[in-house]
Amino acid sequence: MPAYDKADLQRRMNGAVESLKHDLGGLRTGRASTSLLDPVTVEVYGANMPLNQVATVSAPEPRMLSVQVWDRSNIGPVEKAIRSAGLGLNPVTDGQHVRLPIPDLTEERRKELAKLAGQYAEKARIAVRNVRRDGMDALKLDEKKHEISEDEHKKLSQEVQKLTDDIIAEIDAAAGAKEKEILQQ
Repeated sequence: MPAYDKADLQRRMNGAVESLKHDLGGLRTGRASTSLLDPVTVEVYGANMPLNQVATVSAPEPRMLSVQVWDRSNIGPVEKAIRSAGLGLNPVTDGQHVRLPIPDLTEERRKELAKLAGQYAEKARIAVRNVRRDGMDALKLDEKKHEISEDEHKKLSQEVQKLTDDIIAEIDAAAGAKEKEILQQ
């Protein structure tokens, strides 16, 4: 049984890209996006739950998020969780609705967010390189066990390298688009 599994490498590399896209979705730009509240967890019913499991989040206007809490008794904890999430948002409660006006970003904050996007991208690149290393190691092992020839090893390593290059290009494109979105006013 060969140790090299192209489908597994591809799945793991795509996982790094998906993780990056999720991280980038949580970065705040000037526009309201419901994914901004994805990392928020609320302490209700004696457990920490994701915000989207206790309320409906929507973006009725470009610069406003609306959180409709299902259970009236959870409004306080939801408001507290949003304030303490470090997103720079100030909740305004109105009945069972919590409105979140999205303030303008300062130039300094924009630069910080763009830098953070770059850090997320680098983390994803490192994850992809680690997967590539695992693939290359598997190929060496297969060749050593005489399961593949030297020529096959060369061909497959080029395949792994091309897959890595394609995925890293995708990471760079996603991070570049997010940085551009953050920095434009």
